[in-house]
Amino acid sequence: MSEPCIIVALDYSDSQQALNLVNRLDKTYCRIKVGKELFTAAGPQFIEQLISRGFEVFLDLKFHDIPNTVAQACKVAANLGVWMINVHASGGKKMLLAARDALPPGKTKLIAVTVLTSLDQQALNEIGWYRTPIDIATKLAILASDCGLDGVVCSATEAPLIRKSVPQKNFCLVTPGIRPADSTQDDQVRVTTPRIAILNGADYLVIGRPITQSADPIATLQKLNQEITSAYSEKQLAGLKQIT
Repeated sequence: MSEPCIIVALDYSDSQQALNLVNRLDKTYCRIKVGKELFTAAGPQFIEQLISRGFEVFLDLKFHDIPNTVAQACKVAANLGVWMINVHASGGKKMLLAARDALPPGKTKLIAVTVLTSLDQQALNEIGWYRTPIDIATKLAILASDCGLDGVVCSATEAPLIRKSVPQKNFCLVTPGIRPADSTQDDQVRVTTPRIAILNGADYLVIGRPITQSADPIATLQKLNQEITSAYSEKQLAGLKQIT
C-alpha cells in the first residue's frame, strides 16, 4: 500500500466541528471526503482550508443533471484543486462524456456513482429498477469505463464482478459502506469490513463514523491501515499461490 486508501468522510454540518476532527488526523494515513451537507454549510473556502493543510480532497457532490450543467459544475469543482469528484452514472452516456471532456487530463479524478449503498432490492424496485443491485452496478461501471472515467463508487460486495467486467488496472473502485467488524451498519445496507473490501478489489475505502466518532481518530486510522496492509499481503500471497 504505497498511498493512503482510507477516505475519511467528514459528515458534519458545521465547518468548525469538521476542522476539529481534521486537526486530529494525519494526511499520511488518509484522504478527506466532503459531501453535500458540509459543502453546503461551509462552501469552497473550506475545501481550500483542507488543501492548504496538505490533504487530498474527494468532493462528493454526485452531480446529476443535463450534460452541459454537469460539465460546467465539474469544471468549477476541479478548479478548486480537489483530488477527486463524482457524478451519477445513471445520468447517461452523454452526461458522462460531457463531464469527462470538461476536465483537463491527468489532474482531478472523475468517478461515477453506481448504486448507493443505502439501497437494497426493495428500494430499487420502488423506483422501477428491477435488476439486482450488482447487475445495475456492473452495467453502470462498464458504461463509466467506456466513457473514459477514472473509476466508480460501488459497494465492496460488487467489486469482484466489476473488476472482472472492467479489467483496466487504472480503473479505481471507491467503496463506501465500510464498517469494522465490531461497529454498527448505521444507515448503510450493503456493507463489508476493510479486509473484505481490499480482498474484493477495492482501491479506496470511504469510512466515516468509525473514525469521526472515535475517541482517538489517529489510533483508529492506524488500526484500520494495519488491517488494510494485512489484507494486501493476504491478497498478494493468494495471487502467488495461484501462479504456482
